[in-house]
Amino acid sequence: FTAAEETARDNEETAWANAAPARAIANLRQQRNRLLAETDWMANSDVTMSDDWKTYRQALRDITSGLDTVAKVNEKEFPTKPGA
Repeated sequence: FTAAEETARDNEETAWANAAPARAIANLRQQRNRLLAETDWMANSDVTMSDDWKTYRQALRDITSGLDTVAKVNEKEFPTKPGA
């Protein structure tokens, strides 16, 4: 590599590393969205959702709050479904 190519490659690697938290949160959101979609039917007007399910769904929506590092994302656990 030339010096310019080496610098360009270093910049690419730095950008990739800096974007790691965003990629990890995006993956977590994708999993969270799937779990929410599985219970969306409970939010229909003709269904009475129990407080346990409301709490579960709110915990899913709040799961990404305060996550700013890959380590925090990896430590996060999904809430347990009511009745599970």
